[in-house]
Amino acid sequence: MRVRILGTAAGGGVPQWNCACHGCAAARAHPRWRRRHASVAIEAGEGRWHVVNATPDIAEQIESSAELRPRSRDRSPVAGVILTDAELDHTLGLLRLREAQQLRIAATGTVRAALERGLRLDRVLALYADLAWTDLPEDGPVPLDGSGHLEISAVRVSGKRPRYAADLDISDGPWSVALHVTDRGSGRSLVYAPAVADWSPGLAAALAAADCVIVDGTFWDDEEPRRSGFTRKTATEMGHLPITGPGGTSERLAALPAARRLYTHLNNTNPLVDPGHEGHRALAAMGVEVAPEGLVIEL
Repeated sequence: MRVRILGTAAGGGVPQWNCACHGCAAARAHPRWRRRHASVAIEAGEGRWHVVNATPDIAEQIESSAELRPRSRDRSPVAGVILTDAELDHTLGLLRLREAQQLRIAATGTVRAALERGLRLDRVLALYADLAWTDLPEDGPVPLDGSGHLEISAVRVSGKRPRYAADLDISDGPWSVALHVTDRGSGRSLVYAPAVADWSPGLAAALAAADCVIVDGTFWDDEEPRRSGFTRKTATEMGHLPITGPGGTSERLAALPAARRLYTHLNNTNPLVDPGHEGHRALAAMGVEVAPEGLVIEL
């Protein structure tokens, strides 16, 4: 199994178009600070990749990787999209994939219902492409891409609804999940969890069994959102466990047996968007790293 890091930023990317905070201003001045929306691509077979989450900059992410670019007209290596939630930052990119003859989407039933009832994406996209939905289950793995080489399953991490779905008549199922991917041949596995509101027993078990974990690093500490002035909520209240401080995830990550432990989904206010920030060295001493964009992980 090969995994390519396509993006590592939280909503809006770095820089965010309407923000001049230190992280955004520095990213405009220094291109190496720039980050695309958090996403990864997973190779399901030779020349067949599945992108996890369809971000608003998905076309740029595809173009940034030679392996994901089309070899001929209407023949793309991108075989489908796997959604971990129904947030706009992870789904608006579906509209940018409308040129596909068939668009394969794997998602939980709750996420699909939100997209169909709240955003009516199915009605819009069906006018351009044939939609093929695959259920992303919590109760056991299903084959990815039909080959059986890779299996995927969902691990519930949050019941937080997107704002547009707050009043929709949809049961409170798995609104946000971590993706657990297993290579049946080697037995190696990956857990990708870009948004974590609760370190649940199910998530802890999946992370403990994985060879590589890529986890929510939206905020450095719980007070960061308040301190930055864009909300009165803490990181935890916004649905993201912080990296440091009480309830922080860094010590939990450091204790995992995984060979690679990485953070993704950094907010533009997170000091880790600065490649030279001392937080990188502190995490490295714990065996934890911030995922660099373009990194390819072989499992």
